[in-house]
Amino acid sequence: MLLAEEPMHGYQLMQAIADRSDGRWTPSPGAIYPTINQLEDEGLVTVTAEAGRKLVTLTDAGREYVEGRRETSVDPFAPFASTSPGADLRGLLDELASATRQVARTGSEEQRTAAAKILAEARRSLYLLLADAPIQTEQDPED
Repeated sequence: MLLAEEPMHGYQLMQAIADRSDGRWTPSPGAIYPTINQLEDEGLVTVTAEAGRKLVTLTDAGREYVEGRRETSVDPFAPFASTSPGADLRGLLDELASATRQVARTGSEEQRTAAAKILAEARRSLYLLLADAPIQTEQDPED
């Protein structure tokens, strides 16, 4: 669908998907490039080198494929457009991962053990949230 709009490099495809999904769907190179290879094997795209980068372009067969399914295909980005804005869970997860890496690199054994307990409890709490179970958080004794 994206290539029907314009030819793109693999990185551009990843960025376009991330942009259209508001960052909630960001494919990795390990997902994009094998897909491009498969589409090329099927004759739906051509890949040409341009300034050291591979440009992916729909072939005539690829354009026919997209056009032939335009009426019956589901827009893969529609679910992202219909969601209401909410907490930036992805950003928070990135921050949590960064803090976890820092504890793993520079924390004492005691800090790493405490971090493991915190992460396990966070995982457990998220699953309880999905199960609609009441979530109990420990109160700081100073609160």
